[in-house]
Amino acid sequence: MLLRHGVISAFEQLTSHSLSSSSSSTVIRRQQFLVRTLCASRTHLIRAMSSTSEADAESVLRTVTPSLDPKRHKGQAGKIAVIGGCPVLICLMYVVFCTEDAAPVIKSYSPELIVHPVLEESYNISQFTEEEKRKVQDKVIGEVDKWMERFDCLVIGPGLGRDPFLLECVSKIMLLAKKFNVPFVVDGDGLFLVTNSIDLVKSYPLAVLTPNVNEYKRLVQKVLSCEVDEENAGDQLRALAKQIGGVTILRKGKSDLISNGEMVKSVSIYGSPSVAVFLSWARQLKSGLESPSENPAILGCIAASGLLRKAAALAFTKHKRSTLTSDIIECLGESLEDICPAS
Repeated sequence: MLLRHGVISAFEQLTSHSLSSSSSSTVIRRQQFLVRTLCASRTHLIRAMSSTSEADAESVLRTVTPSLDPKRHKGQAGKIAVIGGCPVLICLMYVVFCTEDAAPVIKSYSPELIVHPVLEESYNISQFTEEEKRKVQDKVIGEVDKWMERFDCLVIGPGLGRDPFLLECVSKIMLLAKKFNVPFVVDGDGLFLVTNSIDLVKSYPLAVLTPNVNEYKRLVQKVLSCEVDEENAGDQLRALAKQIGGVTILRKGKSDLISNGEMVKSVSIYGSPSVAVFLSWARQLKSGLESPSENPAILGCIAASGLLRKAAALAFTKHKRSTLTSDIIECLGESLEDICPAS
């Protein structure tokens, strides 16, 4: 039943888009990756994603992470767009869309970043007429649209803020991503937007939400009209994801819980790098998975959760009570190398 439901849902979404945009080879490429990921077989991942609650995060990490290839150039391992700021660099091409004020700070993070200061906030256009505001919005969407087909995944929310005009623009960017079947991970202020506009992600199987404790509480209150139930955390998470139409939710905590409305997996080893990175890599597996219970969104969450928890544990071993977020980031490479050696 699960296999039939997931494949039919993905097929309906993909064929619907193909009819309207059949000329786009990039979109067809993404669709082919997704179909392979949903329908092909990979025996060791079936074991890793069994019906047990604890996911084999290291096995998933080894499978999802692409091998190093000296013939590849920047961007061939994936192209991630960040709508807001605050990217974590992992040898991919990162494109950041932000406001003009935020651009100098974000550019100072790394020369590897491609920064487009195209987003606008309300105070910059407070004197504009409604027609002028609409033109500004159309310009913002147009700039992002130029890049959309190149992206393998979007990260929406970190460093975004809650400016009304900015959030309205981001809403349209999310609709654009759905049009092109581009996966997106929603975090930070992006979750504030989604909580107040659930339809932006509802029934989109390539959406991943990564709430912390307070963000999860607001989601539960909004969608399920109740309070968080810690005693039945897995069942409640499944109900929440199902109510939002089968999106994948990674609930951060002592043990990370992951659900797409059909199944619940936990990652409790050690103790997200970006969930977008692993979601992108999971979709690009040339040999996919046997059933939608092992879909790329779930895999991306498991891989990212496992690696981040390992890096956090390593950082704590080194720095104890003085551990900072930057210390964890510095341990990401060492942690990934330990699980997936470059050689």
